[in-house]
Amino acid sequence: MNRVDRLLGIITTLQTKKFVTAEKIAAKYNISVRTVYRDMKAIAEQGIPVSFEQHRGYFLVDGFFLPPVSFTSEEANALLLMQTVVERFADKSILTHYTAALDKVKAVMRPSQKEKLERLHQQTKFQTMYPGYTDFEHLSVLQTAISSKTKLLLDYKNNNNEVSKREVEPIGLIFYAYNWHLAAWCHVRNDYRDFRVSRILKVKDTGITFSKSNHIDINDYMKQLPVNY
Repeated sequence: MNRVDRLLGIITTLQTKKFVTAEKIAAKYNISVRTVYRDMKAIAEQGIPVSFEQHRGYFLVDGFFLPPVSFTSEEANALLLMQTVVERFADKSILTHYTAALDKVKAVMRPSQKEKLERLHQQTKFQTMYPGYTDFEHLSVLQTAISSKTKLLLDYKNNNNEVSKREVEPIGLIFYAYNWHLAAWCHVRNDYRDFRVSRILKVKDTGITFSKSNHIDINDYMKQLPVNY
């Protein structure tokens, strides 16, 4: 990788993380920490607002955004391949957002790349014996609440087709048994509960922050599930 490509790569890396240490940048691009310091100086000299916070690392000043200048055919092919997985295992909300993102990728590609990508799309199929349940559009709202740590109001139908209203604090999404499941603290049950997303009839993000501060780690929660991963 030449230096120009590396500098653009470092800027992209900074855009994807809140803080990035010099050691992580050095490991990712197989360079020395001293070279990272020189690269950061070069980036700053080009007017890119990069700053540094001790013990946390480098970061880009809020408000800065550099649109991607190009995508390689291999990068676009990887995104296209994942589209077939999204179509099968994600819901309508995620598919909408993913398709919009992929369209932005295509918009900056050369015509010859677009033609090859379309050909590959027509010749890539995904077949599985189990179709999964994705005829809903809740995942995007659930993702936002998990990352923002805000409470949700659910209308939920259980295995007995009984509908109840729940106020929950979502801690994560888990895909197992060919279904998406929401792991959340339920204020009605006063305990953690597993909500199958396809059984959620209605969901609303209240915008109210969690009242419980010490939630279980999602990895520890998964160990309690009766599933062999």
